[in-house]
Amino acid sequence: MDYQVVIAAPFGRLGVRCEAGALRELRFLPAGAALRPPEPCSLEAEVARQLDAYYADPRHVFTVPRRLAGTPYQLRVWERIAAIPCGDTRRYLDLSRELASSPRAVGGACGRNPIPIIVPCHRVVASAGLGGFNQSTGDETLDIKKWLLLHELG
Repeated sequence: MDYQVVIAAPFGRLGVRCEAGALRELRFLPAGAALRPPEPCSLEAEVARQLDAYYADPRHVFTVPRRLAGTPYQLRVWERIAAIPCGDTRRYLDLSRELASSPRAVGGACGRNPIPIIVPCHRVVASAGLGGFNQSTGDETLDIKKWLLLHELG
């Protein structure tokens, strides 16, 4: 997808998509993606401002309006993830037990989270290690997950 707004992040670039007065998607993009700043006073500008506040202080509480599109199961998982406090982690296994599900299903929902960082799926880890991140176990995305977790331990 081509994003009308692309903002810088300490770990690369983020594509931002807002629609009908709500944040709909944040997507990790390659570090070399061309920046496309938001219009002043737009919702995208507020998303960028709140993300900058998080980078300055990981305990920042996001208040940007958001609308998540997913299955009922995904919405339940994302609700649980959103409740994980900054600096804490939960295991896929623990969340799966709370949801009477499987760790793999929780991982699948985490990977489909449309607004990572704000719904902090990086706080969900494997029983042994980091697990995946953003539908990948590759170094590029795992480096972002590590950065976010270390930032929150600050």
